[in-house]
Amino acid sequence: MNKTLLPITLLALLCSAQAQAAEHVDLLVRDATVVDVVSGELRPHRTIVVRDGRIVTIVDARKARQYEATRTVDAKGKYAIPGLWDMHVHFGGGEALIEENRNLLPLYLAHGITAVRDAAGDLSPSVFEWRAKTASGELLGPTIFTSGPKIEGPKSIWPGDLEIGSRQELEGALDQLQGWKVDFVKITDNTLSPELFLAAVQAAGKRGLKTSAHVPYPLTLDEVSSAGLDSIEHIDYAFKAGSPQEKSLGEAIGRGEISSRDAWTQWEATFDVGRAKSAYARLAQRGTAITPTLNGSQVVAYLDQDDHRDDAYLKYIGPGLQATYTWRVERAAKDDAEAIRRRHERFEKSASLLPLLQQSGVTILAGTDAGFLNSYNYPGIGLHQELGLLVRYGLTPLQALQAATINGARFLGHDDTYGTLEAGKAADLVLLDADPLRDIAATRRIDTVVLKGQPFDRTRLDAMLADVAARVAAQQAASKQP
Repeated sequence: MNKTLLPITLLALLCSAQAQAAEHVDLLVRDATVVDVVSGELRPHRTIVVRDGRIVTIVDARKARQYEATRTVDAKGKYAIPGLWDMHVHFGGGEALIEENRNLLPLYLAHGITAVRDAAGDLSPSVFEWRAKTASGELLGPTIFTSGPKIEGPKSIWPGDLEIGSRQELEGALDQLQGWKVDFVKITDNTLSPELFLAAVQAAGKRGLKTSAHVPYPLTLDEVSSAGLDSIEHIDYAFKAGSPQEKSLGEAIGRGEISSRDAWTQWEATFDVGRAKSAYARLAQRGTAITPTLNGSQVVAYLDQDDHRDDAYLKYIGPGLQATYTWRVERAAKDDAEAIRRRHERFEKSASLLPLLQQSGVTILAGTDAGFLNSYNYPGIGLHQELGLLVRYGLTPLQALQAATINGARFLGHDDTYGTLEAGKAADLVLLDADPLRDIAATRRIDTVVLKGQPFDRTRLDAMLADVAARVAAQQAASKQP
């Protein structure tokens, strides 16, 4: 054999052997800038290796040659973040709106939201079905974590609640919820007594169930946190903890001696930052998180400035769901100039608590309160609006991103599977055209979403949106027929 051909032959054999030895996987996302949402570090030129819906490893370009894939996505340097989580959504409005609620699932996915926490409504049987079908891949949509029906007192104004009036009925309600394998327990205070509220938090905790709640006015944040409450829904509940009159005015509201609006005026007048930070530090120490839900509150607070009736996004919201917006809109329309001013002020005061909560170590969960009843608070785009508000009112882009990724996964005890991009975790990720750590608005600039290892490029995401718009148009046409 010609000696000059020998090295070339050996090299060819070596390359062939290496090619044969390449490990086969399902998906390679090449040349991504991976965003570490824990440290805030950027890791450029990485390849994300995926098999069976999980991340096998994340490697540099040289090591990526060890893998060949059925599908490849060329990220071209785009920013890879974990799939986003909306930690407070609702499905409801009655059985007639089941299809309209199901249409919301692709809206979440098309906006990079790969998991949602359903915080109760009146469609729990359907939500349980969707939870199973999205988990198996039979239904396209985000992973669903749900409370099922929430716990309330007798004659609750909210449909679909589990109503209890005694400790025996409480235990029966918890038995039902555990039978449905709920992911957490939601408790509200419309007609539930403060005593049964605390008992519900404690009893659920003893069963190993996470709890999420509105805070009854007669109870302090310390009291509900000491009882073991895991998350407070809506930031305005945190405001009264800054006042020395938190307990006395709350109890006066409970006795019907003062309105919550008048109590708020006094809480504002006596608010002390030091007192608030001490209370929030105790929340952090006990592990009580807060879901601010700024977006829904901001929309309603400023309906006088933007009535949202011409929002382009309404083309994705069914006519029945839009009709549920009416009650909040009509209630806000009755406010006079002074009431509108106080409405604005209450929102601004509540939102201003964000830096105090973050500095005190309280876990912030990004949630929208989107769904039925909550006017113009839209599933999908609403989370990006929420992230923008979190930053506007004091969080860094990284902290806001954490609130919508790792914090939610940790809260629900699933951070071994979700929340960050690393080996062994679910292949739920979003490719962005810009760096979200520099500008949180970059989360809106979505190029590709990967859900359970399946990539959806911009064309497919746009097709999802177009399909929802077409369904809604058909529903609107049907609703106008005699």
